[in-house]
Amino acid sequence: MSRFFFNDRKQLVNDAIEGLVISAPHANLVRLDIDPAIRVVARSDWSKSRVAVISGGGSGHEPAHAGFVGKGMLTAAVCGDVFSSPSVDAVLNAIVAVTGDRGCLLIVKNYTGDRLNFGLAAEKAKRYGLKVEMVIVADDIALPDNKQPRGIAGTALVHKIAGFAAEQGKSLSEVRDIAQKACDNVFSLGLAMETCNLPGESEDDENRISRGKVELGLGIHGEPGASIVDTHNSKTLIDTLIKPLKAQAGDGRVAVLINNLGGVSALEMALLTKELAHSALKDQIAYLIGPAPLVSSLDMKGFSLSLLRLDDEFERALCADVETVGWQKPVAFAPMRTLSHSVLRDGVETQPSANPQVGARVKAATATLIGLENRLNALDAKVGDGDTGSTFAEGARDIAQLLDANKLPLDNTAQLLQLVGERLATVMGGSSGVLMSIFFTAAGQAIHDGQPLPEALLKGLKQMKHYGGADLGDRTLIDALQPALEALREGDLNAAVAAAKKGAESTASMQKAGAGRSSYVNRENLEGVTDPGAVAVAEVFAALAEK
Repeated sequence: MSRFFFNDRKQLVNDAIEGLVISAPHANLVRLDIDPAIRVVARSDWSKSRVAVISGGGSGHEPAHAGFVGKGMLTAAVCGDVFSSPSVDAVLNAIVAVTGDRGCLLIVKNYTGDRLNFGLAAEKAKRYGLKVEMVIVADDIALPDNKQPRGIAGTALVHKIAGFAAEQGKSLSEVRDIAQKACDNVFSLGLAMETCNLPGESEDDENRISRGKVELGLGIHGEPGASIVDTHNSKTLIDTLIKPLKAQAGDGRVAVLINNLGGVSALEMALLTKELAHSALKDQIAYLIGPAPLVSSLDMKGFSLSLLRLDDEFERALCADVETVGWQKPVAFAPMRTLSHSVLRDGVETQPSANPQVGARVKAATATLIGLENRLNALDAKVGDGDTGSTFAEGARDIAQLLDANKLPLDNTAQLLQLVGERLATVMGGSSGVLMSIFFTAAGQAIHDGQPLPEALLKGLKQMKHYGGADLGDRTLIDALQPALEALREGDLNAAVAAAKKGAESTASMQKAGAGRSSYVNRENLEGVTDPGAVAVAEVFAALAEK
């Protein structure tokens, strides 16, 4: 099955161009209405008063090339089919449409189809009396002995530098010369752990690149690379790219373009950028461009680095503002900025104290929950993920150990509840620990503020419901806890026990859970099964009443 969103494979590029043009933030793009097979995106604010800068190639490398059309970069981009050079006619029409007396520069990636189609179009344009020059970007250093290195992500840097020169009003020869100078000073190398998938084609059962390995130097059309690296370690991979790039670029100041080939997550790209910042290149980096997709390869799971040797002219060109969809403004490189701040110790300050009656009730409650572990797990296995008993027992064991060690503030109810809340958030885990922590913490604060225990517990319940989202009738422990606490407010513990038991039993007839893990279980599996959290509440109240 294909892994792409599209309606009609033949209309994919046309549809994508429409989406690009209508979403351009500067509203400065148009598609030339010539012929459906001729796909040219141009500046809508172009007056032909300066040298035109045109690039293009196969689609699938977005935002290249149409995403670089706009003031300060390209005048127009000619879009071929996916990974296919645009036709001679398409390039010729683009040249004629945007070129005035100042002439036109074509920036072409070093692939045979692009060289031939753009080259022939340039020669034909000259017959119309137009001045046309062309530079070839060949920045890929993956194959050192290759007489025709490929043009890859460094092409975007050439676009930026040539576009700046043209915007400054320089002559065609001056724009050509600085573009050629950029071509001579940019070096790129990439790698990937998965190659790209083509729209409309079935996904291969096996990726060409074996698991745990990456391919170094593969092309932006998925062409096989130069070698295989047997690791996914980000530091090792950055070092693998930096060594040959540094050998080419030398020891001077550089701008580094960090290019996402299309399928790498933002998290991973940020990690790779961190490794770059600590690499052997760190003392040479003046600017970072990206991390971002600039010259991508559909959904290829890989990235590339492009190094541009800097001089004052290049630096001004790179940093100048543009009005495009795809360009990333360079960032002056510096180590990570930090701000010193004192550590917040979110611990409850308590003083151990004795109260035999409270101690007995804490012991009864914890012993009950520990004893219920297997029963509650069995219930939860039917309506959840089978760990409710273990979760509550883990919290109970922690509190029981503190009790045995005489570390609980038994004679200070506010401190006791807040300490229990703090410990449950630490040891119980999952949503149950957080919810019970909210309950006890809020109740403890309410007692500290002067409320009696029953009202404080109801305050804790209110906050637990607020943050957790569950309420009565949602088939959770609230169905036992709320009626028990409301009965307790009237001063009758036995009534609270009865209310908790009744509430727990009612969950067995609830056919749908409104919250919690049971909400993902179908009603047939819930039928007749009591909610384990509600059972825990009812049993604890029963144990407390015996003390």
